[in-house]
Amino acid sequence: MKEHSQEYRDMEENPLVAKTLDFSVRIVNLYKCLRDERHETVMSKQIIRSGTSIGANASEAIAAESMDDFVHKLTISLKEANETKYWILLLHRTQYIREEEYKSIMTDCQELRKLIGSIISSTKRNRRKE
Repeated sequence: MKEHSQEYRDMEENPLVAKTLDFSVRIVNLYKCLRDERHETVMSKQIIRSGTSIGANASEAIAAESMDDFVHKLTISLKEANETKYWILLLHRTQYIREEEYKSIMTDCQELRKLIGSIISSTKRNRRKE
């Protein structure tokens, strides 16, 4: 594996960015499986968009221009996580993903939703105290 630049390593040191990046990798691998092995093309395109957008928006939040911008970017990330949850559920109910795959990726998605929601709530709470 290639050595990563310092900027890339710095991003990965942020726990939220690291978790969302790991989740994005899982989503990309799920997309490839759905497309290549299970021949599903519509829902797989939806889940790759929303599932990878979680991390992209979280990464943007880290470099936000203000606290309002930070909360706004994380709110978008949370909305994308909610959409991804829907696609995971639909893929499971239509039997494109097996029970064990569903449980594993849904657990990760739920953890991200809770983490992002918690960060948004605590940031808003801290802003009110100022």
